[in-house]
Amino acid sequence: MNTLYIDSISGISGNMMIGALLDLGLDFEYLKTELEKLNVDGYELVHGKRDKNGIISNYFNVTLHSENHEHTHEHHHEHLHDHDHNHNHEHHHNHTHEEHHDHKHEHTHEHRNYKDIEQIIDKANLSDYVKALSKKMFYEIAIAEGKIHGKPLDEVHFHEVGAIDSIVDIVGVAILLEKLDVEEIVSSPLHTGTGFVKCAHGLFPVPAPATMEILANNNIPTYSKGIESELVTPTGAAIAGSIVSEFGPMPTGEIVKIGYGAGSKDLEIPNVLRLILIKKKLKN
Repeated sequence: MNTLYIDSISGISGNMMIGALLDLGLDFEYLKTELEKLNVDGYELVHGKRDKNGIISNYFNVTLHSENHEHTHEHHHEHLHDHDHNHNHEHHHNHTHEEHHDHKHEHTHEHRNYKDIEQIIDKANLSDYVKALSKKMFYEIAIAEGKIHGKPLDEVHFHEVGAIDSIVDIVGVAILLEKLDVEEIVSSPLHTGTGFVKCAHGLFPVPAPATMEILANNNIPTYSKGIESELVTPTGAAIAGSIVSEFGPMPTGEIVKIGYGAGSKDLEIPNVLRLILIKKKLKN
């Protein structure tokens, strides 16, 4: 049987997970084609190799269309009115709300609530597996944010631009995991980092409140080595909480392939997520 082991060397985020899955050999064009079934526009996908402290890894990102200037995950993470920490780096979330559009569509600054996100996923011509896993990950984030802000699930809102980022990352992870087709997913404890992250309401401790809620809700073990950066994001925690069956050391077996997903920030340690595909021998 094949096992996927998530080695949280430097935390986990949505873009790092996708980058690492692509680095395992999964097809970028397949991912792009499947994501088009969501019928969500206003973005482009980018990926390529990055050198992170001597480790060549795969970097994935979402470039958002803008009338005035280009927004990327690297500097625009407005999610649930506060933060959508999808990118394993320091976030500045006090950007003004501007119109985002491509040549055919204009994007106003309406907000999508959790049910809106569910409907986008349900209407897409995607597999039942991808839909169910995507909704589970969004649910984890929405429940955490609802508790923090004192709102019921139906009143948790995703800023439209932040929602595009989140939809692509979360549904993209589900698409690639279905294609990878492993029997189980195991993970190391998650390396959270330390310090503070800048959000719309000021400085918040790392792990950020939403991340902390997801970690607690899913009994996810963590550790910190004093790296002053936000390493585990809410999306990253939701991914781990939704797909991992066991947290602990790497399972015994034959290492088949290794993939590295790059984070945006350069740190004193390699800012990568390592995925290890393992062939486990069945017991007699």
